[in-house]
Amino acid sequence: MTVLELLEEIEDIVDTAPGLPLTGKIMVDANELLEIVREIRLSLPDDVQQAKWVKDEKERILSEAKAEYEKIIVEAKKQADYLVETDDITLRAQKMAEDIQENAEDYARVLKMRTYDYVDKMLYDMQTKMEDLNLKYFGEMYANLEKSFEEIGGVLQANRDEIKAMAYRTQNGEDGVAVRTTEDEE
Repeated sequence: MTVLELLEEIEDIVDTAPGLPLTGKIMVDANELLEIVREIRLSLPDDVQQAKWVKDEKERILSEAKAEYEKIIVEAKKQADYLVETDDITLRAQKMAEDIQENAEDYARVLKMRTYDYVDKMLYDMQTKMEDLNLKYFGEMYANLEKSFEEIGGVLQANRDEIKAMAYRTQNGEDGVAVRTTEDEE
């Protein structure tokens, strides 16, 4: 059973439990509730695995963006070398190489920003789900489980903060790959 199904089962138990007259309290089978809580604890690693998958997916997307960026840079260098035959062609080639490099950097930046937005949305959705579960299903009786949700939420928020910091550095061109121009080589 999933965590949500187990939580719904707890809701059903509470909704159908007999009430104590004049007290507003209900009677529930403690063993039955504790067994459901144990099953929830066993199911939580799946949610943690999903958060790990999101992180791995972020790293994969960033790696692909970097590889694409490097491929564009290599192509730009090849094209620039080919065009260096005369002074006039050399000047045009240098201008083209700069334009291609700038376009490649802009493209890589856009890819990174999209990646950061995607990962941030995934992390935000996960964080929102965790907060919703926490608010909907747990009270004082489940303090330990609430602490686990808060820790996961903290990890998700830290990951979002890291993504936002990386996006900020990318936006400001602070994490670009240095490319040597022909002037640098002289």
